[in-house]
Amino acid sequence: MGRAGATPEPTHGGGEPPAPQHVAIIMDGNGRWAKARGLPRTAGHERGVEALRRTVEAAGDLGIRYLTVFSFSTENWRRPAAEVNTLFGLLKAYVQRDLQRLKNEGVRIRVIGQREGLPPDIADLVNRAESETVGNTKFHLSIAFNYGSRNEILRAAEAYAKALNDGTENGPLTEEAVKSFLDTKDLPDPDLLIRTSGEYRISNFLLWQAAYAELLFMDVLWPDFGRTQLEGAIAKFHERERRFGAVIPGAS
Repeated sequence: MGRAGATPEPTHGGGEPPAPQHVAIIMDGNGRWAKARGLPRTAGHERGVEALRRTVEAAGDLGIRYLTVFSFSTENWRRPAAEVNTLFGLLKAYVQRDLQRLKNEGVRIRVIGQREGLPPDIADLVNRAESETVGNTKFHLSIAFNYGSRNEILRAAEAYAKALNDGTENGPLTEEAVKSFLDTKDLPDPDLLIRTSGEYRISNFLLWQAAYAELLFMDVLWPDFGRTQLEGAIAKFHERERRFGAVIPGAS
């Protein structure tokens, strides 16, 4: 595995490109899934958790080592309080139900995003999930919760300025310096970023990290996502020619 955050080498001809090491997913469409069935939005979120379980299992089976999912954005606070509380409750239920199993299966859990403002019980649960799985290396599951990429970059800049002031950082502001203060500093950049539900935007998700990611927008609503859809996304990834700014010999 390459250095975390390093820009990968261009893919040259002569065989399939390597499988995506790191897949990031914007899990979108829970509300529309529920509305289409005459159900409350909360039902869509509940089914979305089941889709997450299926996808985590499938990702490990398919050779993906890093999976990052967008669960709750900093903009989601604008939603009705009851829906926000449901999302908090579902995160809590997911961790409480699955933590021991994921821990036993060698999964390391990270929760990226802003911790300030989270209810104390959620913050405690997040800290517990991270601390109990910190030694695992088989599979890395990162949950972006109370996350916004612009906020992450701003917090990184503030942390860098504080480090300069404290004397713990004295070098110039470089890309590597910025990366070292991001929430994802220990992770490789995503190779493939998927958004479900047919929307064509990345909604303030991993703006820095996804600079060279392949983007794939899928019509499937998140509650219907699973192994078949992930396999299809990987197949599409294999069809892409990844150049990273280079010219590949023989390419048009």
